[in-house]
Amino acid sequence: MHGDDQGGNGRDTSHNPPLPDEVRADLDRASRLEWWTLFWLGTIVIVMGLVMGSSQAMKAAWIEDLLSMAPPAMFLLAQRWERRAPTRRFPYGFQRAGSLAFFLSAAALAAMGGYLVYDAILTLIKQEHPTISSIPLMGQEVWMGWIMMAALLYSVIPPVILGHKKKKLAAKLQDKVLHTDANMNAADWMTGLAGMAGLAGIALGFWWADAVAAGIIGADVLRDGLRNLRISTATLLDGAPRCLDSADIHPDVERIRAALPEGYHLRARETGRYIRIEVTQDQSVDPGEELSRALLDEEHWRLVAVTAPGAEDLCRAIPGVLDPDRDPLRGVAQGGDARQADSDRDG
Repeated sequence: MHGDDQGGNGRDTSHNPPLPDEVRADLDRASRLEWWTLFWLGTIVIVMGLVMGSSQAMKAAWIEDLLSMAPPAMFLLAQRWERRAPTRRFPYGFQRAGSLAFFLSAAALAAMGGYLVYDAILTLIKQEHPTISSIPLMGQEVWMGWIMMAALLYSVIPPVILGHKKKKLAAKLQDKVLHTDANMNAADWMTGLAGMAGLAGIALGFWWADAVAAGIIGADVLRDGLRNLRISTATLLDGAPRCLDSADIHPDVERIRAALPEGYHLRARETGRYIRIEVTQDQSVDPGEELSRALLDEEHWRLVAVTAPGAEDLCRAIPGVLDPDRDPLRGVAQGGDARQADSDRDG
């Protein structure tokens, strides 16, 4: 397609084929669930903020609930951007918005998880004793710890229900942001349980129980963040498509590779929930200095690969590229194949 055909208004929709009705319905349902998630998490953050007091475990649980709003917000933003048509500035479209959202969510989780662990360790070293007072309620003195436990119980129920609903949709849509969000929600009971254990420890006179509970919550957040950061970084670096819950290459890549005839080479990468592949047969070429200089002159070093359906015709069509004393494409094709073999091994 010529550059002028795209236009500055992004009318070219060739990169955004229409989705099957079933997939579109699942995306709409996922969006509704994410809006509900933001609503319920908003109420949880308010309730937790009102009662957390000086408890480390309550503060950690409140921060985790606050961070839990990032993945649904990122999903909704990516959903809006990825269907936009390509433009001259973004000729490949915006389908990588989902990959960027996944990376940002993972980075936020890892950073905050590290902070929570650090804060908990610092509290244990300083031996800070948390104090939880009582308040008058209906003519009785009520220990605030019981109210905090009730808030923690409330903070668990909506996310766990929503998380299990989103897990199935994430598998259907192959959406890593939705999958991360679903896992965080579904495992939220661990945060509530750890927070309650910390409060119970304070009631029994174990001052360190609160900080330990906060550290456990922080370690869980950090583990999720680091795992997702590893997967999202591979995606942004044009790595092969990864599985939803691990850094392993997705089975779909091997299915595509196995379906290709002998002699064809495959390169696959992930853009959000979509897969882009290049299938070549001696067509992905190392351009060589002659072709690079003919195309980019002094900046020829920036051109490292050319993928064209007629590589030889392309070289012959550019004046000054062919050397009549040798076949410049022979070494070019071999270089491209060797590079492709290295790429296939690296995954």
